Formats: sequence, C-alpha cells, structure tokens
Amino acid sequence: MPLPERPAEPADTLAALYPVLAACWQPPEGASDQEIEVTARFSLRRDGSLIAVPRIVFTAGVSGEGRRRLAKATLAALRACTPARITPDLGRAIAGRPIALRLIQRRRGP
Repeated sequence: MPLPERPAEPADTLAALYPVLAACWQPPEGASDQEIEVTARFSLRRDGSLIAVPRIVFTAGVSGEGRRRLAKATLAALRACTPARITPDLGRAIAGRPIALRLIQRRRGP
C-alpha cells in the first residue's frame, strides 16, 4: 500500500497535523491484509519534535508478536515524521499537551 503524501504546507490545525504524522506509517510486514488499529499517545514541543517516547495505548486486530511489530512500526513512523512541520501558532497551542494518534488499516477487497 503506498504511503499518503506529506502535505507541502505546515500544519496549522490538529486536523491538518494528523495526516502529517500518519504519512510515515505503514502496517508491519505480514499485516497487509489484516484489519488493524493502533493508537499512540505523545506530546510535541513547539517546533514539532517529540518530547518523549510515545506510548502505544491501544491495539486491535493483532496479538502476541504481531502486537509488538505493530508498536515498533508505529514508533518508528512517529520518529520518522517528527519534527512535524507545524505553524508557530499550532506549536504554541499544542506544546506539551497530550495528542492521541489513531491509525487504522481496513481490510481490502471482498
């Protein structure tokens, strides 16, 4: 599955920030035909960089080793997409506040 393109302009709202962060995410190997979901909780600095290591707070559709691979892929994606390109106004508004990013892969085809 191709990755979504990262927007050219800096995000200026939370709604615009989510696609920026999700653009780097890919389901882990072996999960391309599964319906999976993961939620990561983290905080950003004013410049869009991560304050600390994000926490995986929810997973669905995988268990055991698959859950570990999904968490690893999600954390790698957040590292790759940060610092996020955000406007100074958005940076001031979100700095240090918890953000929950929900990533979902739907089952394709019949």
